[in-house]
Amino acid sequence: MSTIVDIEKLNLYYGDFHALKDVDMKIKPKSITAFIGPSGCGKSTLLRTLNRMNDMIKGIRIQGKVNIKGTNIYDPNVNVELLRKEIGMVFQQPNPFPKSIYDNVAYGPRIHGISNKNELDELVEKSLRGAALWEEVKDHLKKSAYGLSGGQQQRLCIARALAVNPEILLMDEPTSALDPISTLKIEELVQELKEDYTIVIVTHNMQQAARVSDQTAFFLNGEVVEFADTVNLFSNPEDQRTEDYITGRFG
Repeated sequence: MSTIVDIEKLNLYYGDFHALKDVDMKIKPKSITAFIGPSGCGKSTLLRTLNRMNDMIKGIRIQGKVNIKGTNIYDPNVNVELLRKEIGMVFQQPNPFPKSIYDNVAYGPRIHGISNKNELDELVEKSLRGAALWEEVKDHLKKSAYGLSGGQQQRLCIARALAVNPEILLMDEPTSALDPISTLKIEELVQELKEDYTIVIVTHNMQQAARVSDQTAFFLNGEVVEFADTVNLFSNPEDQRTEDYITGRFG
């Protein structure tokens, strides 16, 4: 499959405010796509349309299609709970549950009907290994997740997302609250994860987009100004506004 996410003529309104304007985008499977642009330009809004998180906001209207593996996720027959199992999300601030490390990771699988202890043990270990956290926490699984550092908490949130075996992982500025060493660990992890997952990451950090992503979309005032292979977008942007942004003339 050459495309896993196909966004067609997507428009989104918060009341009268036109937040996303005629967005067209094709995202390849097992790749990393970065969304960049100044604050309030629509990148996080688009990210949240991919697992229907915007549904929770009052007064929202959406036109157009978001096709994931050929199915329009805004079709009335789509099961939103199952959709969010397929499409995991990691937020800007680490947000572990007030539970043990083990129970944070086991939470999703339990909701989806897994209760066998051996199966849960395997899933927890596999997910923590997938998030490059197992070696640091394997002897402390019953301890509170709040005892972990910020960077560890964020990797725990990634493990929690992986535990329900999603196909797509959405990341909304996952390193903005972290120190440089933790940021580097998350960036290395993201690049490892793309072997198994399709990743879409919103970042304010253009260097991060350049380091980790395969494709980059530049947003401005609710429009996708340019969407291209990351190397091309940063070295040879086609739109003057893209060049002005990545060279620091505004933003």
